[in-house]
Amino acid sequence: MKAYDQMTKEELLREKQVLEQQYRDTCALGLKLDMSRGKPSKEQLDLSQPMMDVLRADSVLESRLGTDIRNYGVLDGIDEAKELIAGMIDTKPENVIVYGNASLNIMYDTINRSMIHGVLDHTPWCKLDKVKFLCPVPGYDRHFTITEFFGIEMINVPLYEDGPDMDMVEELVSSDASVKGIWCVPKYSNPMGTSYSDETVRRFARLKPAAEDFRIYWDNAYCVHHLYEDRQDHLLDILSECEKAGNPDMVYEFCSTSKVTFSGSGISGLATSPTNKADILTQLTVQTIGFDKINQLRHVKFLKDQEGVARHMAKHAELIRPKFELLTRRFEEELSGLGVGSWTKPRGGYFITCFANEGCAKNIIAKAKEAGVVMTGAGAPFPYKKDPRDSVIRIAPTLPPMEELDEACSVFITCVKLASVERLLESGLQ
Repeated sequence: MKAYDQMTKEELLREKQVLEQQYRDTCALGLKLDMSRGKPSKEQLDLSQPMMDVLRADSVLESRLGTDIRNYGVLDGIDEAKELIAGMIDTKPENVIVYGNASLNIMYDTINRSMIHGVLDHTPWCKLDKVKFLCPVPGYDRHFTITEFFGIEMINVPLYEDGPDMDMVEELVSSDASVKGIWCVPKYSNPMGTSYSDETVRRFARLKPAAEDFRIYWDNAYCVHHLYEDRQDHLLDILSECEKAGNPDMVYEFCSTSKVTFSGSGISGLATSPTNKADILTQLTVQTIGFDKINQLRHVKFLKDQEGVARHMAKHAELIRPKFELLTRRFEEELSGLGVGSWTKPRGGYFITCFANEGCAKNIIAKAKEAGVVMTGAGAPFPYKKDPRDSVIRIAPTLPPMEELDEACSVFITCVKLASVERLLESGLQ
């Protein structure tokens, strides 16, 4: 079939008729399918079920240093848990604070502390006339929700295959002291699946911020989430690069085991410079007497070390790789050549991004919802949920079983075609 934009108006109208019938037939099926969030499937969660047996009533519940992990204390986490987190993100254990299950909670608290108390004795952000954050787009909606919640102005920065537009980042950071941070998902980014190049990481490390309290919020959420054993992206350690560049305090790095073990019962970590860490612990000691050290030990005993993490994540990849390949294969077979957009083919992470034709994303997602397939809302990968081209669609293939995913893919493909044809007819170009 020829590309839609090469068809006559009559040909488009005939194609629209066929697609509308397909769409009505799909709606009549009464489907209830969900591709809205990047959740692990039940089978993925089952991989970690043996972790429930590594500690028993007769287990020695002590850390390697002899700390009774049932009691208060050890605010920054037991040493073996710090080593586990540090190994996942290629940093030093002494840089790490181990928290509870959600890295999102750490990010929120970090912004909150900056707003109320400031960063390393600098003016609290709440007392400033203007606070701005740079937001590489498409990006992670929950990042943008945090900064929007605190009234921080967000500035879109284009995200390319090797990372954000660093010319733009360097210009804004160096010229505007109200720019206090940037959100980054540097490896298998949410939702593009791209990873920052070595040069991009080094350019981040060499930034010369106008604001001394500027920080890079480095959310290394997919640090070990490879889809292919022989095609894995490598990411430079931002903390050591910043140290080399004379900017040791410029980064807060976040990670968790949320998509490694149990999403609701994992451990998470913040890695940063000794100076930042000391400042955070001073405030954290007011907030808590310590996090769940039993869960920290449980994770260490189950995952053991980085080789253990790699073996465990290979099992995840075996389960989710066919889902990614199903979608990209069907897109190539059924959408290629029609001129209806493009899509990413990530080597890791949790998402595929579809770039529909301009002005089509909201229509596609609304049609899919009416047909029983829930997807992430249009605009979600942008601050204020405003996609300037109305074209980016985030697809989360991990949760549904293969059969349901195949059904959802059929619905999505029909919606993409129909919305694209409608857009062309509305434009009056034919």
